[in-house]
Amino acid sequence: MEHAARRKQTMRSLVLRFGPAVFAVLIALPAMPAPASAADNAALAARQHAEKKTFTDSEILDGFFKTAFGAEYHLAGRVDRIRKYNGPVRVSSDGANRTDRKAQLAKVVADIASHVQHLDIAMAETSAANVTVRLVRDRDLNRTIASFYGAERAREIHKSLDPQCLSGFRKNDKFEIEHSDVILTVDNGDFIFLDCAYEELLQSLGPINDTGSVPWTMFNDNVHKGFFDIYDQYIMNILYDPRIKAGMTVQEVKAALPQVMIDVRAWVAKVNGLPLE
Repeated sequence: MEHAARRKQTMRSLVLRFGPAVFAVLIALPAMPAPASAADNAALAARQHAEKKTFTDSEILDGFFKTAFGAEYHLAGRVDRIRKYNGPVRVSSDGANRTDRKAQLAKVVADIASHVQHLDIAMAETSAANVTVRLVRDRDLNRTIASFYGAERAREIHKSLDPQCLSGFRKNDKFEIEHSDVILTVDNGDFIFLDCAYEELLQSLGPINDTGSVPWTMFNDNVHKGFFDIYDQYIMNILYDPRIKAGMTVQEVKAALPQVMIDVRAWVAKVNGLPLE
């Protein structure tokens, strides 16, 4: 079992992710009353305007290897192989009765689907889902984590990760992800919800390891996006290219990368209206 998490820093709240075999946690913003949508929209627009969109191959691959291999917090199993879904990904949500958050979640899933070429991901009914998103109030987060993992493990998670939203996955012996769980808090404002939703959903698909040394990825505790940025589109498109298979080692991935990078660059440029480098 592997886990990754964003830890609480000098802010009063943070975002966490959790899952049956892997965890990821994301720092959020101060735990104050939910900010107005206008403020959230302004924060999101500012980040999108300032987004870096041009990267060298070495910059992209540095982030890919640091997030697709390893795990910030794991319980058992090897973390030196590629982990990904090998088939359609279907997402369902339950928990807090917030139709606005469910609508936002559906838009996040659709956005991911439209920007990752070989990932078949969509919303679905609970019975067909292999990714379950639990929507909870912030005050119920620890109780929800305990209901998934038991009181002792919940205390360990809180001590190690100090999360506010959480994601994780269970994989088989072939390193294929079989099921993911995501916990998102619904009452900390639009920006925090979107920041969590993108990061937790994406990490639940494989790149579970957080890194503090790559300044462009949302899989960095100090980076807050709220949208599916160009850099992380590169990471996800490399991971879900059919030539990158679950169970591959670093050396096996490196051997496949020359052609993969050509195709991934062409796709990311196309769907984002960027010039092909």
